[in-house]
Amino acid sequence: MKEIDISALTGILGPTPWKKNLDLRPLELEWGLTLPSEVKAVSGTYGDTLIDDFLFIYGPSSMRDKGNWMSQYIQGGNSQEIVGPVLPIRGGMLYWGHTIDGDQLFLTPRDEGTRWTVSAFRRSWGDWHSTDLDLISWLESVFKGEIETDWLPEWPDRHTFERDC
Repeated sequence: MKEIDISALTGILGPTPWKKNLDLRPLELEWGLTLPSEVKAVSGTYGDTLIDDFLFIYGPSSMRDKGNWMSQYIQGGNSQEIVGPVLPIRGGMLYWGHTIDGDQLFLTPRDEGTRWTVSAFRRSWGDWHSTDLDLISWLESVFKGEIETDWLPEWPDRHTFERDC
């Protein structure tokens, strides 16, 4: 398995605010799948965290609970805007975070699951937004203020973290 380098992201956000990285292996076992390496790196470092009072990145417990909920919500026909199934449904998108504005953040499998790109349901816009960027590239570009400036905030120079309980 390829080692994922998140040093550019930690250079922007700073080191993990927690005593140790979070482990997503129990979630992988429960859902019977292997999560993308970049998700394990990002969620392991910044998971279960609210960044700058705006962006939640899910870690093991929140990814499980919110993923299960969102998957059932979509299966129940409750959303016309979210364009496909959500994990733990096999082949579904990964629900990895949200904003305080209610934007829902997903990784969409591409190329038969060998590549995952960021997509979002933008609540205030009422639309589905797809990118061709992987999670790490998207986060780096977002926090640098290079992309998504029309629907995400201007970020501070020094980032704050709060445990998502």
